Amino acid sequence: MKRTIKLAVVAALALGTTSAFATNGATLIGMGAEARGMAGTGIGMSHGAESALVNPALITSVESTEISFGGTIFMPDVSYGSQGGTTADSDANMNVIPEVSLATKINDNFYVGIGMWGTGGMGVDYRDAAATAGTMNMVTNLQLMQFGVPLAYKTNGFSVAITPILQYGSLDINYDMDGNPSNGVMGMGVAQDLEFGYNIGLAYEMNGLTVGAIYKSKIDMEYKGFSDLIQPFINPGSPAYTNDKLSTPAEIGIGASYVMGEHTVALDYKQIQWSSAKGYEDFEWDDQNVISLGYEYKTKGWAARIGYNYASSPISQQSLTYNNSVGLNGDTINMFNLLGFPAIVESHYAVGGTYSLNEQTSVDLAFTYAPEKTETYKAFDRINNVEYDITTTHSQTGVSAQLNFLF
Repeated sequence: MKRTIKLAVVAALALGTTSAFATNGATLIGMGAEARGMAGTGIGMSHGAESALVNPALITSVESTEISFGGTIFMPDVSYGSQGGTTADSDANMNVIPEVSLATKINDNFYVGIGMWGTGGMGVDYRDAAATAGTMNMVTNLQLMQFGVPLAYKTNGFSVAITPILQYGSLDINYDMDGNPSNGVMGMGVAQDLEFGYNIGLAYEMNGLTVGAIYKSKIDMEYKGFSDLIQPFINPGSPAYTNDKLSTPAEIGIGASYVMGEHTVALDYKQIQWSSAKGYEDFEWDDQNVISLGYEYKTKGWAARIGYNYASSPISQQSLTYNNSVGLNGDTINMFNLLGFPAIVESHYAVGGTYSLNEQTSVDLAFTYAPEKTETYKAFDRINNVEYDITTTHSQTGVSAQLNFLF
């Protein structure tokens, strides 16, 4: 059974040539083109079947049965350079993230759904970079996909739901530590895992106002070989690094929306708890407080949306004298985060819309953009005993499309 599921997921992920750069850290903003057109807002605003992973309690807006097929073309633009060297561009600059959602009304109280969603990841590809860029020709590739079955109950405007989740993850990291390929390249190969988690959602609707709350469980993913790639950077004399886990962090959030005729305004707040996620905590990732604001103008035949999403970067510069509990020093943490996992973008803008082809069929489109952000951290050359600067520049562009059917 696990092998069959893995093969199905690999086939879906093969649509993309590289891993997805996610928007908030390693997590996409919004699931589906409607939510992404409003910069990810959806905890307190229903987006029909695609609400299953945002707030499953809001699939209760589906009047009969709704099916959505869609995906996102994500185009990150990342470059890296070290002081006195050249600058290299990452070749991981385009990928496709699929999504399928279904929700149906069983009766006036019970609703059920099923879906498959690409939910995030990260990656860079410097395999062809010049040695003078200082990239170690590093390649990182993390991909995450979730299968879920939302189950919701509604009465008197109040909804409660749970979505059991099966998450598939794939991780590959390799690098050339001394810049000389003839001495061998460190690599783990593609490691995969399947683990379970869950999402819980609550919602209450009254007189045009909807409020919601969510909790998403942490999912401990294990990728064999991850610890072997980190071990060469552990301080001499420290215990061996044995952690092969890179967990998907827990999330908590609240949201609200208000409908005034053809106008809807939505506001979400959530916290992504990177600091207690295995693997990320070893590299000193901070929790992210995410604020999303969205607006929708909707008529019978079409809708227009805009949104803004902000979260401070979960990575930050560490002191070169810092040593943490697992034996990683500050300059190693700075290098791995800024080179291999550069989650530095913070502000995100979105526009989107819907056009109804007929009463049963509609098309959603969304465009998201994260402006260029540059970070410079300190690193340390232990051979020559000197400090130097490393710099990453990162921006993101995404286009989402979705086809919806009502029955």
